[in-house]
Amino acid sequence: MAHSMIADDMVIFAKVVEMNGFTAAARILQVPKVRISRSVAQLERELGVRLLERTTRRISLTTAGRSILVHCQRVALEAEAARVALVPVAVGAVLRVSVGQAYGRLLVAPLVPRFLERFPEVTLRLVNAGEVGEDGELGGFDVELRSDGRLAEGEVASSLGSPPMILCASPAYFVGKTVPQAPSDLGAQALLWSTTDATPALRLSKDGGTVSIPCTPRLTSEDPQALHSAVAAGLGIGVVPEFLCRNGLAMKKLLRVLPDWQVADRVELTAVSPAGRATEPAVRSFVEFLAANIVPVLAGAPAAR
Repeated sequence: MAHSMIADDMVIFAKVVEMNGFTAAARILQVPKVRISRSVAQLERELGVRLLERTTRRISLTTAGRSILVHCQRVALEAEAARVALVPVAVGAVLRVSVGQAYGRLLVAPLVPRFLERFPEVTLRLVNAGEVGEDGELGGFDVELRSDGRLAEGEVASSLGSPPMILCASPAYFVGKTVPQAPSDLGAQALLWSTTDATPALRLSKDGGTVSIPCTPRLTSEDPQALHSAVAAGLGIGVVPEFLCRNGLAMKKLLRVLPDWQVADRVELTAVSPAGRATEPAVRSFVEFLAANIVPVLAGAPAAR
């Protein structure tokens, strides 16, 4: 497109929609109203479509306007993030991090000393995720690591990756037993995994196909470390994050079960923050620190497989 300032126009368009009017958007952006009108008109000319229906009292989105709005909002968020990135973390900043039993303690807790060394001006408060959830207050945390896909209204999430899940067991478990050669063999095994389904079924995939194995787990837990400990103790075949099993597999203390099959259901790790705090320097720095340190841990999976 010839118009070099189209990104600015997209940001202004998103603000007009957010504020539901040109006058309100001009007041927030601290620019003349005529600049707002010209910018939206210029964006419409560049795209060749009408984005807004205007009346003397209100505005409404056209079909094209609804289609492009999410892209304009994304540009606006990136522009704000770029601005905030230049703001240093303030001395004395207090950061409340909600740590859950699933992946929070496993992945976040070991990084705390390194983060405090990197950002000595920050005071860190680790809070229990269960307690934050019970009080029902959105303001109870600045960052929370989640693996259950929850995202309430007024929250934003940053992806931290998806840990590959594998089937593994201790050699001691197979003493006197036959190692499963096919997914159908798992039905008669003691399985250890995280599920809340009333009628649980383990889904495995291979070469584009997926099979579902109904089963009754011997142990269920949201804590992957608890599952890993049970697997190491020889209590059954576990569905465990691959990064937890690397040392055990390398030292032959654990065996990979059905290595040609992949666990179909993945866990997506996200760093969640209240929208009003997501761009604060301390919050942004912590989320970026998590991404820089957690993503490489998860990315080591292919070599192990």
